[in-house]
Amino acid sequence: MENLISLVNKLQQACTALGDHGEESALPTLWDSLPAIAVVGGQSSGKSSVLESVVGKDFLPRGSGIVTRRPLVLQLHRIDGDREYAEFMHLPRKRFTDFAAVRKEIADETDRETGRSKQISPVPIHLSIYSPNVVNLTLIDLPGLTKVAVEGQPDSIVQDIENMVRSYIEKPNCIILAVSPANQDLATSDAIKISREVDPKGERTFGVLTKIDLMDKGTDAVDILEGRSYRLQQPWVGVVNRSQQDINKNVDMIAARRREREYFATTPEYKHLASRMGSEYLAKMLSKHLEQVIKSRIPGIQSLITKTIAELETELNRLGKPIANDAGGKLYTIMEICRMFDGIYKEHLDGVRPGGEKIYHVFDNQFPVAIKRLQFDKQLSMENVRKLITEADGYQPHLIAPEQGYRRLIESCLVSIRGPAEAAVDAVHAILKELVRKAINETHELKQFPTLRVEVGNAAFESLDRMRDESKKNTLKLVDMECSYLTVDFFRKLPQDVEKGGNPSHSIFDRYNDSYLRRIGQTVLSYVNMVCSTLRNSIPKSIVYCQVREAKRSLLDHFFTELGAREMKQLSKLLDEDPAVMERRTKLAKRLELYRSAQAEIDAVAWSK
Repeated sequence: MENLISLVNKLQQACTALGDHGEESALPTLWDSLPAIAVVGGQSSGKSSVLESVVGKDFLPRGSGIVTRRPLVLQLHRIDGDREYAEFMHLPRKRFTDFAAVRKEIADETDRETGRSKQISPVPIHLSIYSPNVVNLTLIDLPGLTKVAVEGQPDSIVQDIENMVRSYIEKPNCIILAVSPANQDLATSDAIKISREVDPKGERTFGVLTKIDLMDKGTDAVDILEGRSYRLQQPWVGVVNRSQQDINKNVDMIAARRREREYFATTPEYKHLASRMGSEYLAKMLSKHLEQVIKSRIPGIQSLITKTIAELETELNRLGKPIANDAGGKLYTIMEICRMFDGIYKEHLDGVRPGGEKIYHVFDNQFPVAIKRLQFDKQLSMENVRKLITEADGYQPHLIAPEQGYRRLIESCLVSIRGPAEAAVDAVHAILKELVRKAINETHELKQFPTLRVEVGNAAFESLDRMRDESKKNTLKLVDMECSYLTVDFFRKLPQDVEKGGNPSHSIFDRYNDSYLRRIGQTVLSYVNMVCSTLRNSIPKSIVYCQVREAKRSLLDHFFTELGAREMKQLSKLLDEDPAVMERRTKLAKRLELYRSAQAEIDAVAWSK
């Protein structure tokens, strides 16, 4: 069972070392889930004397006004042998054997945190005392409740102290040690008043009655100690501390404990209660109760730790890894993030993620529809056919077929295909740019670095622009190729016209009859449709080769080349992470370290059993 108190001691120390003081924050807190005993009392209630009696040493600062200005987590460790020493967590390699030096260090460490302004701080001081004369126990000494601010303190100090005390004792895992003086009316006790507010049924509250020996003659505290005046679920314990005169005379704790035992054993009113009175009994009772509470809470703490570790790891993964300090590390980080973006982009194109199917829609729907909508009526109207044929013949009519006229008619039709071809290139370009935006938004690592995000986007768009321009050149070349060289076999398979058409004696404008010109128009249209069918297949291939394939292969190649020439300062500018994100990651990493440490400590105790 002693291992359980030691376990909580280690966890409390880890909490303080890693910044978990139980205060309200955006981070999960382990501190609040750990069972603890908080010592609460008003000024001059004898709170410090009770703690010193439990420890058996004079070690707490004394004086007028508010002496305790930071929570003191007092961890008692029972050891074999005669040695007695103390250690502070903030001075891990220093042992104190002189407890007057311990008192001075508590005061000095308080001033380091709060200054000499008599302000208070929620950051606890951890003090471990090792002695054969103590029981395994952990107590948290809180600033004494007060009703008025003294000189040098802000008016808010009264409420500040109450808020700090309340923040500890309102938690369901906190055991309250309410210290009240017997020579004052219990109804006015600060400790009882605030304890009743947070624990109205008295299930977590232990009452400690001090200064019993200073009560007026003819009065006693039996009704309180037996629970009749103010009932608690836990017992009341009376203690007799050293008087101020004893303190001034340096009466040691061993003698003081002996006198305390004698007082309860020999005072008629308290004889029947003597076995459960005194600071020694109080320490043993609290130790046993704390062990039982810890044992009952361990399963819940384990569950909380496991759940919180998973949540912290998830958020840390979302925030990404911290930035390296050296140029090589920064360059590697940038390259890795760019590769992640590139991988997501390829997944969109390959169908793993949505978006790539829009490119097929351009080839299968938009481009063919655009070609079908081309109006060749104007180029192949009777008037235009006659005009181009006769103009092509010049001063000498053709002998067999109007070859030059055919070429001019076909060329005038095929040129109009350039529009749909360019539109197809631009449509695919727009889709590729849209997928860049999607991939950037889906690359979580880029969200860390706004400047890198912009630069990657700009570099990708510039690459796509270059690919579009190259694709346009190649696509239009396909159209121009069809214009520059006609498929001879197509015309060879046409039926030969017996009527040569025209009569040299006629005017150049009526050389051909309408029937013959109409047949020329139909032949040209058939040829143009054949070419359109060919281009409908070859232009998508050209676009895929020049744009889609290149986007998959070398989207960020130019960016990578330029990146290698950048200096440290420029690389740092790319990784300009939001300071709030950096701070959040650091805090999460510390808190994750705390929870993993806690998990290991609990597992070690479980295995040892």
